[in-house]
Amino acid sequence: MSVLSRTSLSRTTLPRTAVRTAVRRTSVLGIAAALLVLAGCSSDSTDDAASTIVRTTTSIVGAAVLGIERDTATACPAATAPDAGAGPAVKRHVVHTAGVAEVPSDPQRIVVLDSASMDAVCALGLWERVVGATTGVDSPQPSYLGFGISEIPSVGPVSAPDVNAIKAAAPDVILGSSPSSADLYSQLNAVAPTVFAGSDPVYWKAQFALSGQALGRSAAATAQLDRYQQDARQLGEALNAAQTQASVVRFGARDLEIEGPATFAGQVLSDIGAQRPPAQRLTDTTTAVVPTDDLSSADGDLIYVMFHGPSGLEYGTEVMKSDQWRELGAASGNRVFVAEDPIWSGNGITAAYAMLADLQRTLNGYAS
Repeated sequence: MSVLSRTSLSRTTLPRTAVRTAVRRTSVLGIAAALLVLAGCSSDSTDDAASTIVRTTTSIVGAAVLGIERDTATACPAATAPDAGAGPAVKRHVVHTAGVAEVPSDPQRIVVLDSASMDAVCALGLWERVVGATTGVDSPQPSYLGFGISEIPSVGPVSAPDVNAIKAAAPDVILGSSPSSADLYSQLNAVAPTVFAGSDPVYWKAQFALSGQALGRSAAATAQLDRYQQDARQLGEALNAAQTQASVVRFGARDLEIEGPATFAGQVLSDIGAQRPPAQRLTDTTTAVVPTDDLSSADGDLIYVMFHGPSGLEYGTEVMKSDQWRELGAASGNRVFVAEDPIWSGNGITAAYAMLADLQRTLNGYAS
């Protein structure tokens, strides 16, 4: 089945209130329109702030900014079906990173503790069952997940969830990636069955599968992962991705790092069959620092750049104005693209689909 003809990702969203339908709607060309039904990731508040800055600009130091036309109106699909045998009185045991939880087979009231978990809830079409979610400092929720999710009531900051607020929300399941403190799990589990799926993007696929289990959607999560692998493979074949060495780098406040094959972005590139420049084929570590006096390891047939927060944007802009950066082959060849950090540094299938949309439009293209 061609990626371009995928209909399974064209499902309509659940009915929303008037305020939730006031989403940013812009055109998305080609495959991006189909892929973005599940497009979206994990981020912290500073990452999302930088993303807001980037998305209002078409280029940064000659690099084309991705995501300008991203349509978030259909970021979350319609609700997926619960696993067979689900019912109001049916409970299921879920083994997770913090213990074992007995969860409802079809939870109706969900509290979400971080954006990676929200990515999973969104992908499975259950966001309208979320009765509370932790929030960042600068943005309630990652903007790529859509406006409606930003309207979900807060239950405190990601770093310190408000247990009393969570209790008041009366959830029947609580979903997170990893507890922010040693005693948080026991406090939350006293309120409702709590599942922590893990927070390392290296294992994002297994974490999504575990989130699906916690939400009574193991079959749906497995089907989505299988469909994603097929879509990624077909997209890579259509783009002849194996002939491209794609560089992925991320600017911090005062450093520049290679995003190796084991990072989230590196895995998605591998899933489409794209190659990495020799200097970026890391095996012993997920990232590596690029020396300030030699930027050659950042080069490739094209370069995808991420900025970690406003400080990363400031430092990255400074470096990209330097003669040393401009002399890189990808930069001199007009093949540098600025990617949304919350997506490309993400943790989830929604973010992975957003990356596929970005790659479809740029892997064989030029910045303009």
